[in-house]
Amino acid sequence: MGLSPSRQFSGKSENLDLKITRKVKILWLFLKLAMRLEITKFLVALVMVGALMLNGCSAPQTNSNTSTAAENKTQNTTDSTTTEATTVSENKKESEMTKNLPRLEGKATVVMTVKDSPITIEVDGTNAPITAGNFVDLVQKGVYDGLAFHRVIGPTTNQDPFVAQGGDPQSKDPKFPANRLGSGSFIDPKTGNARYIPLEITPKGAKEPTYSKTISGAPELRHTVGAVAMARSQMPDSASSQFYFALADLAFLDGNYAVFGYVTEGMDVVNKIDQGDRIGSAKVTKGAENLKQPGE
Repeated sequence: MGLSPSRQFSGKSENLDLKITRKVKILWLFLKLAMRLEITKFLVALVMVGALMLNGCSAPQTNSNTSTAAENKTQNTTDSTTTEATTVSENKKESEMTKNLPRLEGKATVVMTVKDSPITIEVDGTNAPITAGNFVDLVQKGVYDGLAFHRVIGPTTNQDPFVAQGGDPQSKDPKFPANRLGSGSFIDPKTGNARYIPLEITPKGAKEPTYSKTISGAPELRHTVGAVAMARSQMPDSASSQFYFALADLAFLDGNYAVFGYVTEGMDVVNKIDQGDRIGSAKVTKGAENLKQPGE
C-alpha cells in the first residue's frame, strides 16, 4: 500500500498483458491511462474490479441445481413452442405454394423421343410429388413436343459428361435466338402467368419432402447417371418447365436441385443428344391416373 500505483505495476505490465484476456487488456489500457491522469486510487480499484467481472471470473456455484433445472425446463418449453410454431408456419407456407399445382401420387412412365429414338423415364411422385406432377402435367399438355435441348455438355460437345438440358418453351420457335434460350418458363394459359414450382427435395429416410431450401445431407433421389431433374435459377422456387438429364454421377448437385425421375431405357439415346436436337414427342404411357389436379 505504501508504493504508488505506477511504481507498483512497473516492470510487470508487459508480462501481465500477455496473460490477461482481450477484455482485460482494454481495461488495463484504461487503467494505465487513469494512472497517468492521476485519478484517485478509488477509481483505479473500481476499474480493477470491473476487469475481473468482465473477464468472466466466477466462484463455484452452490445450490444451483434447482435453478438450472427450472431454466432448462423453461428453455425446453420455449424451444418446443418455437419449433411447433415454425413447423406450423412452414406447413402453411408449403400448402400455399403447392395447393394450385398438379401432384403425382405414385409413379408414372414417360416415353420421350429424340431423333426418332425412345427414351423411357420413370417419374417418381412418391419422393417428389409436386415436381413429378408438374412434369407429367406438362407432358400431357404437349408442352415438350418440339422443344430443343439448348444446353448440352458431354461427349457430343467433346467435353466431360455433365448434362443435356431442354424444356424452354421459347425454343419451339426455330427463329428464337439460341443465345437467349434458358430463360423461358411455362406460361399457364388459364392465368397468363408463368407457373413456377418450389424446390422439392426429400432427405434420405424422411417421410415428407422439404420445400424451398437446399439440404446438406443425402436426398432420396440422387444425381446418378440417367437422373432427370429440374433446372432453375439461383432462386430455389424458380423451376418451371426446363429439365436436364444427368450424363454422369453428379453427387455435388445432390440436395441442391430436384431430381424427379430416372431414365430406365434409352440412355444410349440420351448420350447422343446434340445441342439443338429437338424432342419429337413426349407421352405418358403408364400411371396417368396418378396425376391429380388442384382440388382433386
